[in-house]
Amino acid sequence: MKKCGRCAKPAVHHITEILEGEVKALHLCETCIKDYLDNPESTETESEEVETESDPNEAETVCESCGITFKEFRSRGRLGCGECYNAFRTELLQLIENIHSSDTHCGKIPKREPQASQIQFDLARVRTELREAIEREDYEDAARLRDKLKSLEAEAFGTPS
Repeated sequence: MKKCGRCAKPAVHHITEILEGEVKALHLCETCIKDYLDNPESTETESEEVETESDPNEAETVCESCGITFKEFRSRGRLGCGECYNAFRTELLQLIENIHSSDTHCGKIPKREPQASQIQFDLARVRTELREAIEREDYEDAARLRDKLKSLEAEAFGTPS
């Protein structure tokens, strides 16, 4: 979630201004939007430059599988195929970070049985780390992760470790 350009509260109003051909995005909270609407000329607000047009000399990224360009994706709002995620990885990460202020999904823990959900999450994470350690041929780390996995499984399923 974006933060307000004037204070640290979450921004709930997003304004795009075009002044003298310059495009700026403003992100304001409930309190600051009232001040802004009373005095829009105020320069205290942090604003982002919005990219209006890409450099014509810059090569357009194209998905080799389906042939869609990133510009087409932006206009349609949909990727052409699963390979587009790899072809546009850099651009998508920038877009996601711009929208969500992070490129990592945090998620929420369910209110019902949060302990069980956390253990399931930890099990999946340790299994992934174990697989990666084996692929790297880091067998000491793999052994440590195997033992951790056994203790988590014992905790989750009530089996002796």
